[in-house]
Amino acid sequence: MSVDTATVAKIAALARIKVGEAELEAMVPELNGILAWVEQLGEVDVTGVEPMTAVIENHLRLRDDVIDADPLTAGGKRDAVLANAPARQDGFFGVPKVIE
Repeated sequence: MSVDTATVAKIAALARIKVGEAELEAMVPELNGILAWVEQLGEVDVTGVEPMTAVIENHLRLRDDVIDADPLTAGGKRDAVLANAPARQDGFFGVPKVIE
């Protein structure tokens, strides 16, 4: 696939990027180089290679799901939190309807 100035201008318009005429000419070989590199990647034999989600294997550190006994961070303070709410509704913050 080859890119010309008209294609670069169309891409710039779709991306809403203002690009001058001189910049369009400079971007043509750059985009063609990028596309050639992507085509080279398509030629690589990846049979038997497992897909991966990250280069470095990460494992989530799990913690016990327990209620905190510390009174500063523990739950159960709905009434105290809602005391400053300008509007309350069924134990939640009341907000005005935005969508009709």
